[in-house]
Amino acid sequence: MRQQLLLEGAKELEYEIRNIVKKAEIIQQCGQKIYWENIGDPIQKNAKVPSWMKAIVTNLTQQDESYGYCHSKGVLETREFLAKQTNELGGCQISAQDILFFNGLGDAIAKVYQYLHPYSRVIGPSPAYPTHSSAEAAHANKLSLTYKLDPDNHWYPDIDDLYNQVKYNPNIVGILIINPDNPTGMVYPREALTKIVDIAKTFNLFILSDEIYRNITYNGAEAIPISDILDGVPGIAMKGISKELPWPGARCGWMEFYNRDADPEFNRLCNALDDAKMIEVCSTTLPQKAIPQILSHEEFPKYRGDLNQAIGKRSKVIAAILSDVPYITFNETFGTFYNTIVFKPEVLRRNQSLHIENAEIRNQFASWLQPDMLLDKQFVYYLLAAKGVCVVPLSSFHSELSGFRVTLLEENESILIETFTRIKDALIEYCESDM
Repeated sequence: MRQQLLLEGAKELEYEIRNIVKKAEIIQQCGQKIYWENIGDPIQKNAKVPSWMKAIVTNLTQQDESYGYCHSKGVLETREFLAKQTNELGGCQISAQDILFFNGLGDAIAKVYQYLHPYSRVIGPSPAYPTHSSAEAAHANKLSLTYKLDPDNHWYPDIDDLYNQVKYNPNIVGILIINPDNPTGMVYPREALTKIVDIAKTFNLFILSDEIYRNITYNGAEAIPISDILDGVPGIAMKGISKELPWPGARCGWMEFYNRDADPEFNRLCNALDDAKMIEVCSTTLPQKAIPQILSHEEFPKYRGDLNQAIGKRSKVIAAILSDVPYITFNETFGTFYNTIVFKPEVLRRNQSLHIENAEIRNQFASWLQPDMLLDKQFVYYLLAAKGVCVVPLSSFHSELSGFRVTLLEENESILIETFTRIKDALIEYCESDM
């Protein structure tokens, strides 16, 4: 090419959550059963969509308007329904005009960073969800900016670290919260959220709150919506139906703009996002039309409550298996359907290994190892090759910690126990292999 085609920031667009699937598929072709713990797809993990929900969607498919364009911002009746739900929480009050639909939150995340000035940065939590951190880094053409979540304190945010980074980096214009958090499963306490809002108020920032898992909490926890505590600070909440219904294939998410008139620059950003969607015409019509009917259905509260209770039970099963392994820091989860396991300092070493029984898999595996490979990634590859368990290395979440992320989605308890027993056995064998 006569000119360079890609920005340097394009190399930040990595998604190991999907990349490791390619290696798992190779292992699977060699005859190894794969225990898929890499991605949060409830349907892949045997979740059953209830008949009443299917009936709503089926009925909508019989309506001709379900196949056409909708309003560019989203179906008006749906936006009015969602605005009413938010307003009933008692915090920020919004209208249908403050809601904007996208083709999934991945689309929404890409858009919000795309239209920020390249020098304007949004700082997010670490471990970081790569869709956010990669998009933010790519827009700025630099490494992502993160504040620490502390595994030795329930994965709660390090408020001092966040404050100092904001104070000494004037390019930071926004703070990202993922609540409940992916990948750690932590639910932000109200006190921590209030302190983050105070930082935003002090330094004239906006809050970006990814709340895709807000209604997936358990074991006594409750996720506080950012709209409840903004206290005049500009904010954007990101929501969707891919997890709590569950309907990930619908690719249907939305933003809610709060206090958009509090700052003219923030209002310009909201208007730019509106205009960007106008150019695209609209987002998915059918799932938007289904949202009010599903969320207001008399069966939905029990349906969601039963699922949350089941996830909470699985979290206890996993804790019973892994919490006494001496080589890891283990935190029980209270939201989402993920858990992040961290290796204790200096536990991982280059010459550790697991026995790989299958000769064909051994030959494939040999080509994967690199002398400078991150140590948690090396363990994850060994775990896949030796035990057939597909997880994601924590280093892929823009974290300096070593570990890996698992899901809490397996509905078959015997498979759940088998999967995490394999992980436990692998942890012990691997960490003791060079002693």
